[in-house]
Amino acid sequence: MLPAKPGYPVGAIVLKIVVLLFPIACLFVLSEPHAHAVPSYSRQTGLACAVCHYAPPELTPFGRKFKWEGYTFTTKPEISDDAKGHNSGLHILEALPLSGLFFTSFTLLKSPEPGTENGNFQFPQQASLFLAGKWAEHLGSFAQVTYSGVANHFSWDNTDIRYANNERHLLRKPFTYGITLNNNPTVQDLWNSTPAWGFPFTSSNVAPTPAAAAVINGRLAQDVAGVGAYTMWNDHFYVEGTIYRSEHLGGPQPNPGKGFTFNIRGVAPYWRVAWQTSNANNDFVVGTYGMHMRSSPGTFSGATIFGAGPTDSYTDWAVDFQYYRTISESGDVLSFRGNYIRENSALVATFAAGGAAQPAHHLNSVQANVEYHFGTRLIGTGAFFNITGTRDPLLFAPAPIFGSASGSPSSTGYIADVSWWPQQNFKLSATYTGYTRFNGLGTNYDGAGRKASANNTIYLLAFFTF
Repeated sequence: MLPAKPGYPVGAIVLKIVVLLFPIACLFVLSEPHAHAVPSYSRQTGLACAVCHYAPPELTPFGRKFKWEGYTFTTKPEISDDAKGHNSGLHILEALPLSGLFFTSFTLLKSPEPGTENGNFQFPQQASLFLAGKWAEHLGSFAQVTYSGVANHFSWDNTDIRYANNERHLLRKPFTYGITLNNNPTVQDLWNSTPAWGFPFTSSNVAPTPAAAAVINGRLAQDVAGVGAYTMWNDHFYVEGTIYRSEHLGGPQPNPGKGFTFNIRGVAPYWRVAWQTSNANNDFVVGTYGMHMRSSPGTFSGATIFGAGPTDSYTDWAVDFQYYRTISESGDVLSFRGNYIRENSALVATFAAGGAAQPAHHLNSVQANVEYHFGTRLIGTGAFFNITGTRDPLLFAPAPIFGSASGSPSSTGYIADVSWWPQQNFKLSATYTGYTRFNGLGTNYDGAGRKASANNTIYLLAFFTF
């Protein structure tokens, strides 16, 4: 790797990286693998990735329908036996619906973290196995197990198991109802304007990120288990309700809650309402979603986890939209996505334990991006994000790199991304993330002299599914 040197030009480093990685990229391209994106779905349906995706993981109207109908549509051979009398039926795929994913990455900060080498090459950053496809007549899944290069082990990742019935009508219009079992609020969502499948679709796991994020914005991912019901009426109107409990994979069971930031008291309800419409050239959705949670934080010594002690309360509500416009002359696609999350919290337990200066807090998160697809080969994306909220010198305390000298959670930045898909299951991308404000300030934000722009990041990625 290239060690960071004071005053060493970032451009020169990037040039050397490109020279080193270009032969590797060519090798991947010339090998021409013949799989298709989340390939077990492609093998099941007999359709190319571009039928269900504008570009993975961005779903087309057909891709969303495939998901809300339980991942069960197929054109390929099955083992079947119809139900007769007291005997149950059987409808399963002849081939096991397995897929794999592999990606490797390079991360370069504008200024390295003190005492570390700049330029992190991860080979791999992540490798995943998927059980993704039809299980039975009305039952299917997206289930992921992932190896992380940082943790150096496999763990359970995003999972959505569905039962769906699309054989009903309401007011003479098609009506689908279903049940979802999942482990990450919004992973079951159909659109790319909510956190689990929102932009950026892949990112560095070694670059500093802002300290503040809403609970619904990934902070419960793979740490909860939820079951919910949903409906889609006339391919337009979607309603869902799901309840979650803490799961704590790797923790002792029954759950004592010690050492975990969030321990759901009772259940945490999640809701989603959306309206969509699409035709040959336009694909639009607008919606709202949210979550309420009471939690006993187990990160303070002497805390009463599941007794009669105080709790923290979080209420998140959000609005989102996305619009895709297909340009009929070229087949290119222009898209816009936006998402606003408001979190109101009453951190009574954290305040009582001395972890917050006051119990009442709020957090506002805004994310928006515009994207242009040159066919299915090249995509350019520009994005903006802004986080603001209540100042709290205890909750957001000074600390090198990751802290806040001002006690503010506010961060502002932008993202520019170029992605090239030489095949529908292989991507090369370059992403630049810049910060004008980080954890409250632009200069000396952490109290140790670091600038927000020091965390500006170049992220190079090679991504392959098979």
